[in-house]
Amino acid sequence: MALIRTCVVLALLLSLDAAAALDQPRREIRFAVAAQFPPFQSRNPQGQLVGLNIELGNALCVQLNVRCIWVDQVLVEDFPALEARQFDAIMGMAPTSKRRRWVSFTDNLYPFTTRLVARRNSGLIPTVSSLKGKRVGVLLGSNREAFALSKWARKGVTVKSFWLNDELVRSLVAGDIDATLQGTVEIRDALLDTADGQAFDFLGPAVSAELLGDGVAIALRKTDTALRSELNCALAQLMQNGEYQRIIQPYRLEAPPFGR
Repeated sequence: MALIRTCVVLALLLSLDAAAALDQPRREIRFAVAAQFPPFQSRNPQGQLVGLNIELGNALCVQLNVRCIWVDQVLVEDFPALEARQFDAIMGMAPTSKRRRWVSFTDNLYPFTTRLVARRNSGLIPTVSSLKGKRVGVLLGSNREAFALSKWARKGVTVKSFWLNDELVRSLVAGDIDATLQGTVEIRDALLDTADGQAFDFLGPAVSAELLGDGVAIALRKTDTALRSELNCALAQLMQNGEYQRIIQPYRLEAPPFGR
């Protein structure tokens, strides 16, 4: 209760500051999202945005009593467009030191675990000695791509980048690549929980590195400290009132939710 009262007072103060500066309170938040990565964000057959990040963003807006506007982007990491105020925030991005040079981040929305996936009988594990001479698929522009290119490619591992997970999974099933480095939630949805995925599994331990990050947050302009505080307070309130647990439970996040 003390946390909620603190957040309410802080939100009121920030709203007053915003009103003084802009002559009006905040009425909407424009979230940028690349709707190509189920189950985090994608479009259903009816063309509606769906997924974990969409549900969390909408819940944060309800908590803050503002309207959610979703701006569908081709690129996830479009910091120039953020700085140009084409939107207010980028939903669903792993905070890393490289990205913090350009933007600030909210508290982590949920944990993110990276694993190697390959055929069960391949004997592969996520080490250079095991993967040398092998072909590892990653998503283009992802933190896993940055990690694989930095840590593995220069030591004899062939890193192949794919625009969409569907393309990557088809290549893995067909044997065009030997393994993929993925987040546990997205590769379950794309492969392991499907009929084609029965011969595949997580192999070896989770891969941990600063380049990968360990959670997913919301990216903001560094100057938008008021919005960052508002979103952090709203997230804390969702965790306390049970709405956060209701939203994330179906997605089977491997690590426990971030607490307060």
